[in-house]
Amino acid sequence: MPQYHVYGVGNALVDMEFEVSEDTLTQLGVDKGLMTLIEEDRHHELLNHLADLTSRQCSGGSAANTIIATAQLGASSFYSCKVANDDTGTFYMTDLNEAGVQSNLTMDNREPGVTGKCIVLVTPDAERSMNTHLGITQRISQRELDEQAIQNSEWVYIEGYLVPEADARAAAIKTREVAQAAGVRTALTLSDVNMVKFFKDGMQEIIGDGIDLLFCNQDEALLMTGAADVAEAVTALKASAKQFAITRGAEGAVLFDGENVIEVPAERVTPVDSNGAGDVYAGTFLYGLTHGKSFTDCGRMAGAAATELVQHFGARLPTESIRAIGNKF
Repeated sequence: MPQYHVYGVGNALVDMEFEVSEDTLTQLGVDKGLMTLIEEDRHHELLNHLADLTSRQCSGGSAANTIIATAQLGASSFYSCKVANDDTGTFYMTDLNEAGVQSNLTMDNREPGVTGKCIVLVTPDAERSMNTHLGITQRISQRELDEQAIQNSEWVYIEGYLVPEADARAAAIKTREVAQAAGVRTALTLSDVNMVKFFKDGMQEIIGDGIDLLFCNQDEALLMTGAADVAEAVTALKASAKQFAITRGAEGAVLFDGENVIEVPAERVTPVDSNGAGDVYAGTFLYGLTHGKSFTDCGRMAGAAATELVQHFGARLPTESIRAIGNKF
């Protein structure tokens, strides 16, 4: 049996989440609903404007949220990332360990620098607008990979946010190659519309000749394939992935299990914060796949977890909450 159910690689970011008004978003000049990469001076500018507001902090980054969700559900999980030897990096490493995730991080192997942070601005309509200063995670490379851990996993999970930087993209490609050579199944999330819009060719490099499982939302699927609608996107995505899950927010999800297209409806709820919904969806789905659930039940369970998450603030569910959902399927 493999040592790990899921091995993930992605950016290490301490999430700092603030509740703000639409007016504040406009005043700050933030692009609503998107992830925007920012420089350190812009990072400090935003934090100065938000100084009077309280933020919630936790170790994050898209793939980290996914891997933490798998661990909360009971999976054995490993995460490769890069943090600095600053206080924020120590917080990140400790938080990851306390979540039950093993990693490449130690007190001794961290370089001088600034650990990445993601300022998440949540408006009353539950939309999240992310402003990310990558800091040292911008220099993540193949050096952060643990090839033995990759080879001893059932699945690897790759974050699409790695695509902009050449070294990070090379690390994503290497992860896929090592996994495929060892017979380990591969999963990728497209992560964000901007990643597809501006780095489509790089995303295709990560996909290579094809992956086992692709996670994306409807907008990302349409942009990646150039399709006019979801049905057309489903047909096009079959050339890149053996299986996939296209999330559609309140409309549920469209799954392809390798043979059949499956529509999974979503429960109608009033969302308050969409931050991390796609991440917990992927984590719950991967947990299901590694614990004998059918593809359909994986989609139903993942949808239930994401639906629960959007009704609360923050990118993570309490462990008892996500395990209660897992126990229903």
